[in-house]
Amino acid sequence: MKTIRLLLPLLIFCGLLTSVHAADQASVQAILITASNDPGRTDPRLARYEPTLRRILRFESYRFVGQGSANLASPGSGTINLGNGQQLDVTAEDSSRGLRLRVVWKQGRRTLMETGLSLNPGVPAVLGGPGTGKGDEVYAVILIGR
Repeated sequence: MKTIRLLLPLLIFCGLLTSVHAADQASVQAILITASNDPGRTDPRLARYEPTLRRILRFESYRFVGQGSANLASPGSGTINLGNGQQLDVTAEDSSRGLRLRVVWKQGRRTLMETGLSLNPGVPAVLGGPGTGKGDEVYAVILIGR
């Protein structure tokens, strides 16, 4: 009985440490897309994001280019390779609300954008980016925090 009395507080303490440690971790998924005013069907992989994309970017069609993810300590940083020579350098900052990120979007050595944003778990954020060089087509990134 004495053993149980001694072990129970220890187990509770270990459980609290584990939950605090888990709260300091964040997962960020990023999807690189192109947006265009050319008529056409949106890539089926983007169907769940299409209403958000249309509301924010206001283009006719969206095409999937690549995706990646990173697990970050908070605070901490990582790199998400998106394909097509593009990457995001993401830094998670301490925040009491959601996930606060500093994002640097790069293509090769060239910086395309630097911004800060807050992500709520499961709610996508969209970054509109530069032109692709093909008419009115532009790059964009969808970010989802978990």
